[in-house]
Amino acid sequence: MHAGVHVPKLNCRLQAFPSPQRFFITKKHKQQKSTEVVTMMGKRTDGNKPKDRRGHQELVTGTFQAPCTKSGQWPVISRPLLAISIEPSLRVRRAITANDPLLVKRILKSHPRLLHNPDPSPEALSNSNLHLAASLGHLPIAKVLVDHGHEHPDPALNEHHQTALMLAAAAGHTDVVHFLCERTPHVILRRDIRWRDAIMEASRGGHDTVLQILLTYVPEGARAAVQRADLDGNTALHFASSNGNLLVLRTLLAAGADAERRNVWSWTAMSYSATVQAEVYLKGLVTEVERRKMVRQEVEQLKNSVKGAASIKGGAVRVVEEDVEVED
Repeated sequence: MHAGVHVPKLNCRLQAFPSPQRFFITKKHKQQKSTEVVTMMGKRTDGNKPKDRRGHQELVTGTFQAPCTKSGQWPVISRPLLAISIEPSLRVRRAITANDPLLVKRILKSHPRLLHNPDPSPEALSNSNLHLAASLGHLPIAKVLVDHGHEHPDPALNEHHQTALMLAAAAGHTDVVHFLCERTPHVILRRDIRWRDAIMEASRGGHDTVLQILLTYVPEGARAAVQRADLDGNTALHFASSNGNLLVLRTLLAAGADAERRNVWSWTAMSYSATVQAEVYLKGLVTEVERRKMVRQEVEQLKNSVKGAASIKGGAVRVVEEDVEVED
């Protein structure tokens, strides 16, 4: 905004605080202490002097706080707003949060070094761009980042050694999990600092569909994947039982999870049941699984016995034929 723009008229002064993004109009008023906030928008120019609209480059927003006046007159600010520059690293994170893949592409084209862009804030754990997109469930952003080589040759890890797939599985974002499993299936069994993988995170969150996708794409097979344990000896079945996720319990047992597996404190998954209903349900599932296992073993034994009898019978017939040939 250039000189001559009208705002509430008041004998006031422009005071700049340490933060370059805020400017306040301050003045003491004797009769009325209430204030109003006025938001003003302007354009950044190439120089300090005001220029016409052809020289305007960037939209600038300034927030001004001025005391209310009885007359309702508007003061005049005789100086342009200062330009507010936003770091590209912050702009790309804002674009990811807004789920704007086109803007992310433009920023990465101008700043290719920001492909990973770890977040330096204390609560962000150095999450990369893909971590942020996966945790929010923004599939278009995830596709853009993976296509640009975000996970090549190795997946990006935060301070807890978590992958983007772990965050997506923990949040239950089915589309993002499916996409990452298709593009990077080797990341499914990656462990964090607590030795937990994406399957454990999905079981812990109670996301049955996500769990089924992970078990479908896991390289070593579902049976081996559900047997893995973290540093405390807890398996995916322990996490599912502690949260009372009934559908997840059925999926894990169908995949071959061991209900009698104990952690370092000698507790089974059934001991961690969140509710009585979950405990009864888990006991019923375990009984059903054991019954099916016994039936399967009986069928296998019957097949083996039939094959053995057939082989013995065939061998006896061959012996008789050989005797006949000797008599001739």
